Amino acid sequence: MLSNKNKPYHIDVCMGDVGEYCILPGDPARCEKIAAYLDDPYFLHSNREYTIWCGYLGGKKITVCSTGIGGPSTAIAVEELADLGAHTMIRVGTCGGIATHVKAGDLVIASGAVRQDGTSHEYAPPEFPAVPSTDVLFALVKSAKELSLPYHTGVVQSKDSFYGQHSPARMPIASALESKWEAWKRLGVLASEMEASTLFTVGAARGLRTGAVFLSVWNQERYAAGLDGGKDEVHDTDSAIRTALRAIAELIAAE
Repeated sequence: MLSNKNKPYHIDVCMGDVGEYCILPGDPARCEKIAAYLDDPYFLHSNREYTIWCGYLGGKKITVCSTGIGGPSTAIAVEELADLGAHTMIRVGTCGGIATHVKAGDLVIASGAVRQDGTSHEYAPPEFPAVPSTDVLFALVKSAKELSLPYHTGVVQSKDSFYGQHSPARMPIASALESKWEAWKRLGVLASEMEASTLFTVGAARGLRTGAVFLSVWNQERYAAGLDGGKDEVHDTDSAIRTALRAIAELIAAE
């Protein structure tokens, strides 16, 4: 929805300002870092949690726009970027491992997301799966392989409450949270994060191509099991950024 200034209400930039390909980190502070990988990067605008940088890759304008944390603000970014002509959006972020073979520093490329959020349910009934676009998913996997990076492909959990995951026992609905967490473990869910299910579902509703690649910061299940490296933490998102950019280059080349 464009305002009477012919700008989306929240990200507050004009038609032509953003590219058709977008990288979506959560943290506004990561936008400049990601844009530095592009040719001729420049700051475009910042409003609320939405910081926007642009640059060029393969002759195409690429936009980096932060979404803030969680589904509601992510949906706004996706909607308003789509209104401005963006058609391909890749989330580059962090996650916490669930499956014990996911180590700190590994990449997780989402082939689907558990819709344990609220926002996606404003777009689609619960039976609808939150999945990325196949060509974006395949491009991300190919990129991680070509870069020789450790990666895993599978389902992630998208939740609305960070502390509902990390401090479930003190919540009034502790039993429900803990039983669902055990279900995700038994179903082979790889990791937990907070935006993918919204991105995939809103993307489906808007006819967009979407994907997501995450750096595993830490794995609480490896820690709880006393496995080697269970205490390790990794925060450098360079591998996820490079994977996403290589995937975008692949998608541009295939146009």
